[in-house]
Amino acid sequence: MGVAVLISDEIDFKVKKVKKDAEGHFIMIKAIIHQEDITFINICAPNQGAPKYVKQLLTELKGEMDQNTIIVGDLNITLSDMGRSSKQKINKEITSLNDTLDQLDIVDIYRAFPPKTAAYTFFSKVHGTFSRIDHILGHRDGLNKYK
Repeated sequence: MGVAVLISDEIDFKVKKVKKDAEGHFIMIKAIIHQEDITFINICAPNQGAPKYVKQLLTELKGEMDQNTIIVGDLNITLSDMGRSSKQKINKEITSLNDTLDQLDIVDIYRAFPPKTAAYTFFSKVHGTFSRIDHILGHRDGLNKYK
């Protein structure tokens, strides 16, 4: 298991800082692209305790994030009712994570620009439910860059 961030060699890209964990659950790359600072965070949350893991990780990285931060990855959770079929409920850990995202001014970019159709990235055969567990998140102040 591991995460990566792929950047075309045709892009003017200069790495300033890289931070990652030994298990390969996340990588953060602070860089300059075309003379603009940007921070990429790619997360592959563990199957067990995903909301708590993501909340703790983002809290630890809070000082590294700003309006030029993009967070992507398989969070192994759905963040809103729109990302799940009607049989699933939001539990206390997900509510707590959403509160942390709000405090950090992090929004779900996919949901900020209303989708034209439902899109799910996971289907549970056991429960017969669909979910969107792959996310693209960004700072609220950077939304104008994502259109």
